[in-house]
Amino acid sequence: MTGLGEVGDVVVERWIEAPPETVFAFFEDPALWLQWQGVDAVIEPRAGGTFRMNVRGDGYASGTFVEVRAPELLVFTWGWEGHDDLPPGSTTVEVRLRREDGGTRVTLRHSDLPGADAVAQHRAGWSHYLDRLVTLASGRDPGPDPTLVRSSP
Repeated sequence: MTGLGEVGDVVVERWIEAPPETVFAFFEDPALWLQWQGVDAVIEPRAGGTFRMNVRGDGYASGTFVEVRAPELLVFTWGWEGHDDLPPGSTTVEVRLRREDGGTRVTLRHSDLPGADAVAQHRAGWSHYLDRLVTLASGRDPGPDPTLVRSSP
């Protein structure tokens, strides 16, 4: 793991029992994306398009789509609005989809994270959300997201 002040990457892989075209739709269609990650989003999956998502109900991650090649690749920038240590667009998320064993191998790489804490938090987050995607893209219901921040009554 990286030390404080260093830059690190997170790589998370999952196999999904669905073809790449099906899995890609969960990144391309904002309504489908919000079924496995986020509570509100503007997702314009084309080069130069907006990526802005309220991931857990307590803040927005935002950036820009850099490259989109259906059904195999999405690259977008990422950072947290209002966070000087990880500002919008300051890191890069690359999602590769590869046909494998009758399904799809998803490899997500989140690059340039600022230090060990950010690496650990984003590894846990992407692992959680890709697990939800595996369930959903395989035709099952992942249920409510237990990480969502609930407002007090």
